[in-house]
Amino acid sequence: MKKGKAAEVERRRRRRRSRGRHRHVRSMFLICLILVSLTGILTVNAVSLQAKNAGYKEQENELKEQIAAEEKRSEEIDEFKEYVKTDEYVKEIAEEKLGLVDPDEIIFKPVQ
Repeated sequence: MKKGKAAEVERRRRRRRSRGRHRHVRSMFLICLILVSLTGILTVNAVSLQAKNAGYKEQENELKEQIAAEEKRSEEIDEFKEYVKTDEYVKEIAEEKLGLVDPDEIIFKPVQ
C-alpha cells in the first residue's frame, strides 16, 4: 500500500510539473506572438514614415526653388527701382507715352 501511495504521490508531482511546463510553454508562445506582432506594426509604421519623409523632402526642395526664384525676382525689382530713378528712364517714358522728341531728332511718319 505504501508503494501505491508513493506511486500516486509521484504521479501527482509529475502532473504538477507538466502543468507548470505547459503553462511556461504557453506563456513563451504568447510572448513571442506579441513580439512578432509589435515588430510587424513597427515595420509598417516605419515604412509609412519613410514615405511621408520622402514627400516632405520633395516639398522642401520645391519651396527652396520658389524661394530662390522670388529672391531673383526681388533683385530684378530692386534693379528696376534704381533704373526708374534715372534720367534715361524718364526720357524713355516721355518718348513712348507723350511722344516727345529731342530738338535735333527728325521724325518720319509713314504715309497712309
